Amino acid sequence: MCGIVGYVGKKRVVPVIIDGLKKLEYRGYDSAGIAVAGDGSGLQIRRAEGKLRNLEEVIRLKPLDGTYGIGHTRWATHGRPTEENAHPHRDCTGKIVVVHNGIVENYMALKKKLREEGHKFTTETDTEVIAHLVEQSMKEGAGKIPLEDAVRKTVKQLTGVFALAIISEDEPNKIVAARNGPPSVIGLGKDEYFLASDIPAILSHTRDLFFLGDGDLAIITLDG
Repeated sequence: MCGIVGYVGKKRVVPVIIDGLKKLEYRGYDSAGIAVAGDGSGLQIRRAEGKLRNLEEVIRLKPLDGTYGIGHTRWATHGRPTEENAHPHRDCTGKIVVVHNGIVENYMALKKKLREEGHKFTTETDTEVIAHLVEQSMKEGAGKIPLEDAVRKTVKQLTGVFALAIISEDEPNKIVAARNGPPSVIGLGKDEYFLASDIPAILSHTRDLFFLGDGDLAIITLDG
C-alpha cells in the first residue's frame, strides 16, 4: 500500500503535494519522493529513505518548485526501502516519471524485453518498468504520440494491479492517471486539479471529488 498525490494549478506545487503526502503517510513510510516541473528548471526529483520528514529535509537543503507534479510515500514490495528504490521512477531520458501503487506481476519479463531493446535500469523495483514502457511507446510513435496514448499502450502490457500517475517534462501541466485495482481519486478545484490515493490528501482543497473506476484513464490539465 502506497500513497500518491498529484497537482496541476496555480498554487506552489511542493507544499500542496507534501501536505497531501502527510495525510497519506499511513499508506507507506519506507521512503518518499516528489517530482515537479514547470518553472523553467526542467523535471526535478527529490527522494529520501525513511519517513516523510526526511524528504522534507532534502527539499529544505535543495529546494524545488514548479506548476505541476506528483509525490509518493512507499511501502516496499519489490526492492529494498532505499533512496534509489523510492518513487518517482524515471525512464532513460529522465523526462518521464511515474509513481505507482500496486504490483506489476510480469515485471521481470517486461524488464528482460526492455533491456534487450537497450533500456538501462537503476532500481530493483517493478515500477521502473512502467516508465521505460511509456518511453518505448513514445519512441515507437516517433515522439509524435501524446503521453496519454503511450500510457494506454503501456497499461495493456501490465499484469497485476496498479494506480498510476505519470508526468512528462515535454508535456507541461499534464498528469496522466490510470487505475486497475487500488483507489485513485480526482479533485476538481478552480483552475486547479488534484489526484490522490485517498480523499484526506486533498479534502482541504476541494470537496468536488470522484473516483476512477477500474480500467479508467484520466488526463488532468489546467483546462480540466
